[in-house]
Amino acid sequence: MRNDGLTGGQSPSSHEQAKKRIQFDILLHQLCYGTMDIELARTFIEIVSTGSFIKAADRLHVAQTTVSARVRLLEQQLGRPLFVRNKGGASLTPAGEQFLRFAPTFVQLWQRAKQQVAVPEGHSAVLTIGSEVSLWRPLLIEWVRAMRRSHPDIALRVHVDVPQDLVTHVAAGLVDIAIMYAPQHRPGLEVDLVMEEELVLVTTDLAKYHENDPRYVHVEWGSEFALRHAVSFPEAVPSLVTNLGPLALSYILMEGGSGYFRMHAVQSYLAEGALHLVPGAPRFSFPVYATHATNVDAAALEAALVALRKAAGVGK
Repeated sequence: MRNDGLTGGQSPSSHEQAKKRIQFDILLHQLCYGTMDIELARTFIEIVSTGSFIKAADRLHVAQTTVSARVRLLEQQLGRPLFVRNKGGASLTPAGEQFLRFAPTFVQLWQRAKQQVAVPEGHSAVLTIGSEVSLWRPLLIEWVRAMRRSHPDIALRVHVDVPQDLVTHVAAGLVDIAIMYAPQHRPGLEVDLVMEEELVLVTTDLAKYHENDPRYVHVEWGSEFALRHAVSFPEAVPSLVTNLGPLALSYILMEGGSGYFRMHAVQSYLAEGALHLVPGAPRFSFPVYATHATNVDAAALEAALVALRKAAGVGK
């Protein structure tokens, strides 16, 4: 009787499955101990996030052929396909679903390990905190101040970016925790509500304000705000539009006018009389969230969240 190298009555199919399982375990070992290019895992994550090889290439700033080559190499090392490509983009195979459980952790741990090696003398850890541009003042500034006062032993790196790139940096482990308005849900990330914010309509001159104020500056606060604003002000056709709240706020403070802004950003100007709330104007909910990787150091993460909520005036 032929043995064919199989033991314990294994069928050829079960033997092949066992072989692939071993290959998978070897790959995990390679990722954990750095013998495999971490860019393979990072590329895999970007394809999952965007659902497309083309979009992943754009995010990674490489050619599509490079993305395809990385996936082929990863699939060769794993011994099984990870994606099914179709006209709509790319979807995960069962093996791809399994690999997705581990890939984000590997990338984040690798980035975090590189950061921790560079801990400044006299400090116990390094924490990279981020914010989307419109939240840098006052929330990000107050957050940094709170962290420096309560945890001077934690060295800080502060990163400000646009939302899409910011969440990508968090997913890649380049930023440990970031504050933003509408974070995308990605593998390996958690999202916590920090504070309930409101967008309020303010003006520099109540006597001159009216519903079709020609000095109204429209800030693009996102698709949900755009929909609600259109319902509340169906006739509005603003002549000045921007996607940056701080820019619009600075403009109307210098030139006069009106616009929707975060309550926390205009409170000091309301108190001193430089701005005024428009009576009866609708207010729009605009909550702030913190997004972070699931494997961020628990003590450092807790310190950052406590300081953040203190800066936001929550839990005082």
